[in-house]
Amino acid sequence: MTRRTRQEIGAHGEDLAVAELRCQGMEVLQRNWRCRFGEIDVVALDSSDGRRTAVFCEVKCRTGLGFGDPLESITYAKIKRLRRLAAEWLSQHELVVHGVRLDAIGVTLFRDREPLLIHVTGIGDA
Repeated sequence: MTRRTRQEIGAHGEDLAVAELRCQGMEVLQRNWRCRFGEIDVVALDSSDGRRTAVFCEVKCRTGLGFGDPLESITYAKIKRLRRLAAEWLSQHELVVHGVRLDAIGVTLFRDREPLLIHVTGIGDA
């Protein structure tokens, strides 16, 4: 088996995260959106509670737990940057929403079993 690059691993993790969001009934609006402030992994629309909520999702993927859970790498600075990116995305797109939410999905890939996905909603809430 050939070794995958970090980019391939990250793309696979994002594919799994997007599939999970879709399974939860969300509409994925955009992936890997970039601007001068950085990149948003996934932008989705969650209408599950009858309200239209824009969801800005950070995806972290690792190939094991040797360096800890992937979600542990999401720092306060990363959340702050994601807030700024979300505001920038909303300013550039005409999307009517009732709320905004920041989520994170940690993906751990294992050689001998199914991937583990952990979806945390509202990571930027006080």
